[in-house]
Order: sequence, then structure tokens, then C-alpha cells
Amino acid sequence: MTVAEKFASQGRVLDVREYGAGNVNDTFLVTLDSRSEKHFILQRLNPRVFRQPALVMGNLRTVSQHALERLKHTSLSPGRRWEMPRVVLTKAGRDHWIDSEGSFWRALSFIEAAQTFDTLTDLKHAQEVGYGLGRFHHLLSDLPPERLADTLPGFHITPLYLEHYDEVLGKRGGKKSPEMDYCLRFIRERRAWASVLEQAKAQGRLGLKPIHGDPKVNNFMMDTLSGQAIGMVDLDTVKPGLVHYDVGDLMRSGANLLGEETEHWETVRFEPELGRAILQGYLALARDFLTEPDYAYMYDAIRLIAFELGLRFFTDYLEGNVYFKARHRDHNLARALVQFKLTESIESQATTIHAIIGDETMFFREGAGGPQVPHLPRK
Repeated sequence: MTVAEKFASQGRVLDVREYGAGNVNDTFLVTLDSRSEKHFILQRLNPRVFRQPALVMGNLRTVSQHALERLKHTSLSPGRRWEMPRVVLTKAGRDHWIDSEGSFWRALSFIEAAQTFDTLTDLKHAQEVGYGLGRFHHLLSDLPPERLADTLPGFHITPLYLEHYDEVLGKRGGKKSPEMDYCLRFIRERRAWASVLEQAKAQGRLGLKPIHGDPKVNNFMMDTLSGQAIGMVDLDTVKPGLVHYDVGDLMRSGANLLGEETEHWETVRFEPELGRAILQGYLALARDFLTEPDYAYMYDAIRLIAFELGLRFFTDYLEGNVYFKARHRDHNLARALVQFKLTESIESQATTIHAIIGDETMFFREGAGGPQVPHLPRK
């Protein structure tokens, strides 16, 4: 209550409770005795992840202000809304508060009449999250990436994750389980390919743009009545990057119906029709800013980001679960197995996924569909 009251300028704090299931920050929903804004989000940033939280707040303000200004000149479909989280200031007019233990607290506006889901519910939901990412990228497509600080140096740079993995692996002894052997072999067989996007960036084929950085399905706010995507939350990872990181992460998150936390990792599968629906929603807006090479690396992004997250989970497991929150000692090993199995499924369906990308790319390049999301199914 004490922390929440530092930000509550619109009314008395009635309740504070944990909110969401993030792997990094501690998040709470604050309820106010107010006639205007009845809720806001209170967060304690993880200092091991965000070592310069002031830069995170700077990016958040820049992105929100730019997107809100673009929205003033953007025509949305009738009945559709799009909202950006706003920074809630303290009573002293600051964008954060530091407690006696040095913890960094901040507050954000709450998007009302909306809900999130850990997994996709159907093809319409898949289209909508694709639309949501497309809308987010579109609103920021004219924001120079150099205006954003790189708050997480090395984030989504797969070769750097491999270097860290090698360092951790070199220090670790002890017994190996069959699951560990599977992960070790999996990484060894794919490490030469893991620099595909970074090589394309170094060659000038792919360029930096503002990205969300963590567009999992549960970071999309869905209108409780219409089911439409109306906003994206968890903007701490916003930074300059490749849009491919975001597309790959959304496809990884969305097209796996069993979710990241399933205990049945052997049955994890990439669902191609969900992938198609996500791309339909995304490309309806993204065609305005994507380049020819951007399309060419879409499959690589889908495959790579699943592999990358598995690599990060497995490295964290080897290191003693120091980055991702873990409920038990083998939690991050289990998470790694899910992502590696998903990568296998993507690889086994490479021909199908390439065909889907080609079909959807051709459809939107030819100008069909306009700003509206096309109806499923379309083969």
C-alpha cells in the first residue's frame, strides 16, 4: 500500500494485488477510490535485468508520446480502439520512486475492459494479435531508432547468447540427464546457423527499427466484448532492433497451443494455420514499411527466435536460474525443452511455412485487403 500511495494522486488506494505472470518484473494492480481512473499498474523493475531503469522510462515516454501523436492522424476501423500505456507520475511529479532498499518502482495507466490470454483461442484471436503487432510497428515506423536507448545490450543477438552459453557450460560440472544431453546436442547442431539475422544486418540487408522486444501472446490486450486487439503492454524491452525479432517471437508464442509452461514438451508442435492467421493480421499493416529483404528472412526469424529462447532458458538453468523466475530447480530446463521441440517442429514444416509466407506476402504486395484484416480461411 505504501508504495502505491506514492503514485495515487487520483484517489485513495483501496487494494493492491499481484497481477499477471511475468518472468522478470513484479507487477501489481492497484484499485483506487476514484471516479476517473479506477486502476493503475504498479511495477518493481528487476535490477538484474534492467540495470539502467531511467533509460527504460525514457524509451517508454518516447514511444508512448510518438504513438499517441500518430494515433491522432490514424483512421481506425469503426468500433476499433488502440491504447498505449501512459506513465503515471508520483505525487512529487516524478516518473519513478526508489524505496529504502533501493528498489525502482514505476506506475502505468491500466487498459480497462480488456483481458490477456497465455495462448491463442482460435484463428480470429491469431489474426488479432498479428494485427496488434502490425499496428504497434506501424505507429512507430517513422520514429528514428536512434531516439531510443538500447536498454538491453545484446538482447536478441543470438551469437552473444551462444558466447555466454559457452562460458557457463565451461564452468559447469556434475552429472548430465538425458534431457540435458538432448539440449546440448540440439544447440551443437544449430550453432553455425544461429547468426543468420545478425549477418544480414551486418551486410546491410536488414535495418534497425523500433521494436517491442517481447511480443508474447499475453502481452496483447484484447477487448473483452469485441475480442479485438486494442493495445500492447510490457514495453520495457522496447528498443532499436529488427522487426524480425518481434515477428519470430509472436509466431513462436502464438503457434504453440500448449504454451511455454507445458509439462508435455514431447508433444509441442508449431501450428501452421495459426501462423498463417498471425501473418495475415500483421502484413495487413506491415506492408507499408517492410522491404524486400525483410520478407526474405521471415522464416529464419520464426525458426531462430524459438531456438534462441530455448538457448537462453537452458543457459539460465545451467547457471542456477539467475535471470528467469523459476518455481523449481529444473523449471528453466523444462522451458528450454519446450522451445527446442517447437524449433524442431518448425524445421520439419519448413516447406509449408515458406509457402504460407509466400502466399501471404504475395497477397498483400498486390494490394489486396487494404487496411482491414482479411477473413480466414484462405488457402
